[in-house]
Amino acid sequence: MLDRLSLYWRVFATGLSFIIFGLGGLLLRAAVFPMLNLFVRQRQRRIALSRTVIRGAFRSFVWLMQILGVLRYEIIGLQRLQREGLLILANHPTLIDTVFLMAFVKRADCIVKGKLWDNPFTRGPVRAAGYINNDAGVDLVAGCISSLQAGNNLIIFPEGTRTPADGEINLKRGAANIAVRGARDVTPVVIRCEPLTLGKGEKWWKVPPCAARFRIEVRDDIRIGSFIADGTTEVMAARHLTEYLQSYFMKEGQRHA
Repeated sequence: MLDRLSLYWRVFATGLSFIIFGLGGLLLRAAVFPMLNLFVRQRQRRIALSRTVIRGAFRSFVWLMQILGVLRYEIIGLQRLQREGLLILANHPTLIDTVFLMAFVKRADCIVKGKLWDNPFTRGPVRAAGYINNDAGVDLVAGCISSLQAGNNLIIFPEGTRTPADGEINLKRGAANIAVRGARDVTPVVIRCEPLTLGKGEKWWKVPPCAARFRIEVRDDIRIGSFIADGTTEVMAARHLTEYLQSYFMKEGQRHA
């Protein structure tokens, strides 16, 4: 009986959390960011403040889900994120991985799907924070490198979408292109969620039998030098780095399983 009540509560609490998340996005769009546009004229300063607001909002959302008993989490190696100009690459098991990283990474930048620029719940924060639109085409990689050179910490999920239910990771080459062309070391982040919730294709109300536990581990940097040495072309370097990262994240998934 208690287990069933706990399950019903977490379904309710999960729905409540996402309702609050959506309302928060509308509030930011309708009130907070217009105020910043009005009183902060310098664009870069306005973007920096917008990102700070979003970081605080996302951290509050994570805190809310924990207080409501929806999830628990631990972050290992958080001190490695207290730097600037990081290229952070993470696996992507759940819907809220982005929220976690954006909540704990200062000066966070990210690549956002074009459709989120027109979504009424997300377009306000996305536009105010000046995130990178993935519809930028050939200028996308250059825009990412410029963001890193400006000292921002760029968060990318190289899979491009959540990991499928079978756990098979398939990385795109875009993240490796950024690392190679920008000569940037990679800061890998391994995200685990047990039992899995909010995975690819899962409905939000399909909560697990107990509260999900997130373990977010920031690993030592992967040095880019060995991939671009000895006159290796950018194309080959990006291919080798992608293969290495694919093996890296697959081994982590298998080890966890």
